[in-house]
Amino acid sequence: MKKFKDIDLQLEIILRGAAEAISSEELKNKLRRSIAENKPLRVKAGFDPTAPDLHIGHTVLLQKMKQFQELGHQVIFLVGDFTGMIGDPTGKMQTRPPLTPEQVQANARTYMEQVSKILDISKTIVEFNSRWMSRMSSSDIIQLAGKYTVARMLERDDFQKRFREQRPISVHEFLYPLIQGYDSVALSADVELGGTDQKFNLLVGRELQKEYGQEPQALVMMPLLEGTDGVNKMSKSLNNYIGITEEPGEIFGKVMSISDGMMVRYYELLSDATSDEIRKIKTNQVHPMEAKKALAEELADRFHGKGAGKKAREEFERQFSKGEIPEEIPEVTVGWESEAGQAAASMPLAKVMHLSGVAASVGEGKRLIKQGGVELDGVRQSDPEVRVGPGNYLLKVGKRRYVKVRPNQK
Repeated sequence: MKKFKDIDLQLEIILRGAAEAISSEELKNKLRRSIAENKPLRVKAGFDPTAPDLHIGHTVLLQKMKQFQELGHQVIFLVGDFTGMIGDPTGKMQTRPPLTPEQVQANARTYMEQVSKILDISKTIVEFNSRWMSRMSSSDIIQLAGKYTVARMLERDDFQKRFREQRPISVHEFLYPLIQGYDSVALSADVELGGTDQKFNLLVGRELQKEYGQEPQALVMMPLLEGTDGVNKMSKSLNNYIGITEEPGEIFGKVMSISDGMMVRYYELLSDATSDEIRKIKTNQVHPMEAKKALAEELADRFHGKGAGKKAREEFERQFSKGEIPEEIPEVTVGWESEAGQAAASMPLAKVMHLSGVAASVGEGKRLIKQGGVELDGVRQSDPEVRVGPGNYLLKVGKRRYVKVRPNQK
């Protein structure tokens, strides 16, 4: 007979790092019933396979799924192979080009390889929403569409903005939140996990479950993880990401580049550390450098196997002990601006070098990059036109000149 942990302990683990729960009381009642009936909750999280590679920002939900799994609940990893062909309109100011079935399937296969690094796949239900959606007839789709009004759809921020600005909204985009919501009906989900940007879609799931005579799912929403710059959402386009397929040394070095304040957030959202261990880090009972190394080692181990983190740590410490990277490095603050003087999402590295004072001009910066004398976070740069987003960077020019670049956050 399965024995679940007491409600308060489960809640503490489940809500750690969460941005919002709808509602905590509903979740508590579900946990109480789960214990009384000795029956695990069905916990769903959906992932559209829109790109082949994941970064650690994507693993925040997976880490929360793992916690539910370790508490004895049944987690459902839902691959949105059907919704992936529509394209999630969340946060988009224009219609997304749909992916082909072949692209979706190829990405889904890659996802499963990466997800197995976090979840116990033997205890995970893996579903594809094409299983029920592909069987729905046109009349079934019409009936589903009749469960929600256009007025409710237009309450959604991104649709509202596009409507107000007379930007196109394709009818198929209205189907996305409906289908995501219907997934919860098809799976009889007790709990759904999602990012804060998914709140509208998650709430649709609750409403549709009521329409189909089910008890509405509780929602646990996780914040979007900031990248290594500590400012912007982790994104490959901003070059502030830590890829889970990157080499252990790359993962270790990038984690070491985050600020001490951001480190606590990474612990809460990504680490297996206990609440007590995190409290000690928050209250400076553990030296920030040691805590950061432990986190970097943990993540390198997670994605490359036990021992990979220790090896990466030894290499990192060897560089410091040999004086290859000086302990005292000057810091400069740089404002990312476009040619028009407005805030920009990215800027040529050569210009960053000029503004940092390590190149007399943008032209000299390009020349140094061409000559192979420039490294960004330990990676040698070769493209003089390369652009980087606002972030915390360790910039090396020549053999001995280092500077820490910090974004102007005004």
